[in-house]
This record gives sequence, structure tokens and C-alpha cells, in this order.
Amino acid sequence: MAVWETLTESINHYTGLSPTAFFTILALMYVTYKVACGFFVAADDYAAVKKANEFVLREPVQLGDVTEEELRAYDGSDPNKPLLMAIKGQIYDVSRSRMFYGPGGPYALFAGRDASRALALMSFDQNDLTGNIEGLSDSEIEVLQDWEYKFMEKYVKVGQLVTEKTSESKETGKEVESSKHDGGDIPHENGSQVQ
Repeated sequence: MAVWETLTESINHYTGLSPTAFFTILALMYVTYKVACGFFVAADDYAAVKKANEFVLREPVQLGDVTEEELRAYDGSDPNKPLLMAIKGQIYDVSRSRMFYGPGGPYALFAGRDASRALALMSFDQNDLTGNIEGLSDSEIEVLQDWEYKFMEKYVKVGQLVTEKTSESKETGKEVESSKHDGGDIPHENGSQVQ
């Protein structure tokens, strides 16, 4: 108790402030210091931030027809390639959301794949990482459709999945309608099929 009284008298004597005012000002100074330090980034950190932002600023490259095997190369393991993901056979550049779909992100296993089934089922199971949506219920198809709308709004479509490339499509980059991967027919509420 004597130490506290000595401390409060010293604070009052040297600063002219009450102990409450002194400690309040001290706390505010500490918070101000921490906030001001947050505005400045070390040179190494700045370089890392700049490199990470290159993916966000990069213009998406249109790929055209891509096989599932070729899509796997865009899973984020190569920092020089864009980060791609497919829904219902349509490929989107998700590089701007690298923190979610890139290595170490919560949805990293979806990158470089058609994750239609996994998204419809809200599943992280490796067996569900496929574009096969056969056997899904109406509510699961609706969930998948919501995901597709979100991707269409937020990301640039850069290509489409095909089961195989013919020599003509490899050389000219033209679409070959017979080899397109369409993700299957989607049953509509009235029983008709929607492409």
C-alpha cells in the first residue's frame, strides 16, 4: 500500500496529473504508437505484399478449352500462374482471392479443379472434387447455382473444361463442340431439363 501511495504522489508531483489521468494518457500513447507503427511496413514485408498484389492486378488470360489435367497446373503451386477453379465446366480466375483459394487457404483444395459437386454438397471430401453433379437433390443443385452466380459476378471466366482436345483445337484454339464438358443436365423444378 505504501508503494502505491508513493507512486501516486510521485505522479502528481512530477506531472501535475491524477494517477487516473496519467495512466489513461499512457494507454492512449501506447495505442497511438501501435497504430502509427501499423502504417509502416518493413522493406521485406513490402516486397512480399507487392508480389502478392501482382496476382490481383494481373489481367486474366483467356485460356479457351482446357482439360481437367491441364487445369490442375493452376492450383496455386506455381506462383507465376494464375489461380483457376471451375464450376459446371466453366473456368474462373480466382487469383484475386488467393487468401481463400491459394496454398494454405481454407478452400485451397478447390483450386485447379472443377469443384461443382463439392460446392453443391458443401463438402471438403476429396471424393467430391469433381464436376459430376449426377444424383444431386434439387436443394443441392440450388446451392451449386448460387455458387455459380457468385463466381460469375466476382471472377472473370477464362475458359471451359473439355474431356479431350482434338488436334484442331490444340492448333487453332477453336472449341470442339463434341468434346465440351457441360457438367451434366440440371433438373428444373417443373421436371424439364435445363442445359
